[in-house]
Amino acid sequence: MRKRKFTKLATIIVMGLLVTVTSCKKDLTPKGAITAANVYTDFSNYQQILGKLYTAYAISGQQGGSGNPDIAFLDEGFSNYLREYFNMQELTTDEAQIVWNDGTVHNLHDMTWNNQNEFIRAMYDRIYYEISLDNEFIRNTTDATLSKNGITGSNLTLAKQYRAEARFLRALSYWHAIDLFGSVPLVTEADNVAVFFPAQKSRTDIYNYIESELKAVDGDLGAPRFSYGHADKAAAYTLLAKLYLNAKVYTGTDHSTDAITYANKVITSGYTLEQHFKNLFLADNNKSNEIIFPIESDGLHTQGYGGMTYLVHASVGGNMAPKDYGINGGWSGLRVTKQYVALFSDPSGATDKRAMFFTDGQTLNMADEYTFNDGYAITKFKNVTSTGVAGSDPAGNFVDTDFPMFRLADVYLIYAEAVLRGGSGGDLGTALGYVNAVRTRAYDGVATGNITSAQLTLPFILDERGRELLFEGHRRTDLIRFGQFSGSTYLWQWKGGVLNGTSVSADLNIMPIPSTQMALNPSLKQNPGYN
Repeated sequence: MRKRKFTKLATIIVMGLLVTVTSCKKDLTPKGAITAANVYTDFSNYQQILGKLYTAYAISGQQGGSGNPDIAFLDEGFSNYLREYFNMQELTTDEAQIVWNDGTVHNLHDMTWNNQNEFIRAMYDRIYYEISLDNEFIRNTTDATLSKNGITGSNLTLAKQYRAEARFLRALSYWHAIDLFGSVPLVTEADNVAVFFPAQKSRTDIYNYIESELKAVDGDLGAPRFSYGHADKAAAYTLLAKLYLNAKVYTGTDHSTDAITYANKVITSGYTLEQHFKNLFLADNNKSNEIIFPIESDGLHTQGYGGMTYLVHASVGGNMAPKDYGINGGWSGLRVTKQYVALFSDPSGATDKRAMFFTDGQTLNMADEYTFNDGYAITKFKNVTSTGVAGSDPAGNFVDTDFPMFRLADVYLIYAEAVLRGGSGGDLGTALGYVNAVRTRAYDGVATGNITSAQLTLPFILDERGRELLFEGHRRTDLIRFGQFSGSTYLWQWKGGVLNGTSVSADLNIMPIPSTQMALNPSLKQNPGYN
């Protein structure tokens, strides 16, 4: 099945069972006949409920558009998981600035946020909403519960696989939690959430939990590439590789050797580089053998103003023709700083095809944060297929393009970086081969962009990740790992709210725990530098 359809049954089930991880409990008991007591006795419901766990990254509520959000304080479009993850990872860096003046969104790129920023709150709440969904599914699919509900044979095998996928999704959200917020509450299926103040655990504790969960589910996850859109073994290996690559930030201990081990597992699992770079970001990118784990989008079945609809529409404005992007109009929002453009020796895109800049009517210098024509626009994501056909929504509002959260080129660069950081089990020659494979693809199959072993350095890897992974949710994490996010080592336009950039506190390497959560849960301790 190309896309997951968000079903009414899954919505009723989930909303009937959910209790959030704050101390504020609401009566969400379903008024009809659908409850956990009977829903899990019918195996035909399992895939629909699992579908909700996946689609919670892509859509934000029960209606689509902005009418009925899962979390109450922001509409469905603004509070979308993928939209907020993009905002946290990209708006806070040199890769993206937004024109709009909605609420406190400008504080993200200006790096002047505090614990009352509603977009940071939406990200935090989305993470724990997802974790709550995952916990409920996991709680109802234990061996004992499956036996009690009469789930046997091939259905039992599938139920265990689905449970492993839910544990992967929970680990993914906990990774987002420690990466963004540091020390956070740990809530699992074993906790009684009826009256509950979840205890805050250290970043290292949550790191260890994520690692153990991803290793524990290896036996039950599907083989690599078994079904597009489902988490497979390679998705878990990729998340472990990324966890290990950032281990020194999270725990103070380098795990580059482990990063190499798990990068190797991914590289040998059957995924291959897409021949043409641009095809990774089009409406039929589900055909690509490079994407390891996507957040799926469908113009008919996952409608909303977050996710990929946000990324495609918000990137289009000025002299850009919306029809070229398969949409009915641009939102004139996102541009990049001149520092990001400088990563390319030839920003025209004539050589390195990853230089996807729209410059007609745009200035390189972003003199005004609130003018779309200040700063180059980006043409990376489109709602048209590789043959030029527009997406499935005839009105052009919502898009079919999937978000490539994990893909093979990223893993190649993880391997190379871990080797350069001194990890064992890999070698420089292999690392160079992987980097040049990525660059050869970027140069349309020719080796003119290839580098030598002397050029393969850690600063080069950071820049190469910037060129390869623009707008894919990696930049903030990468800059922090390389010591260039805070401080004054690397400045970009409007960093710190100043045109040419200024030094900012290292406290900003971690987001604040939202003030709403601090008020609701007396056991929480705020991160340093925030009130």
